[in-house]
Amino acid sequence: MNVYDFTVTDNKGGAVSLADFSGKVLLIVNTATGCGFTPQYEGLQHLYETYCGKGFEVLDFPCNQFGGQAPETDDEIESFCCSKFHTTFPRFTKIEVNGANASPLYIYLKAQQKGVLTPNIKWNFTKFLVDRNGNVAARFAPTVKPESLAKELERLLGAA
Repeated sequence: MNVYDFTVTDNKGGAVSLADFSGKVLLIVNTATGCGFTPQYEGLQHLYETYCGKGFEVLDFPCNQFGGQAPETDDEIESFCCSKFHTTFPRFTKIEVNGANASPLYIYLKAQQKGVLTPNIKWNFTKFLVDRNGNVAARFAPTVKPESLAKELERLLGAA
């Protein structure tokens, strides 16, 4: 089993097989529009623009579980991210990442790369880096800025 075995819902309600991203390096992020880490959208977009032509994708999963910091609808989140941060990477429907209603994708991600003290996601903008084979290669805390991932991304992008 790997990340490509999951189907998720895009922010328009359509089913998306992650197998559509097969062969690409992925950065999967749970986000929120009203968080102190929200400016990380700029870094995520910069990474996306820099590496998307080399087989890299950012997958954005809004989540309202942490401080109610993503209360908007999927359409409102899309509008906010596009107008304020000019994001162009794929965004999916709002999900839960912890608890009984956690997304199956996030249950899998957490099982593959446990956190320092707990497997649970601690806050918005936790990042999972996935290699070209769909294996979870690394997990990064919300405090890790996207731009600091460039070397690791280049390493994974170079590994065919």
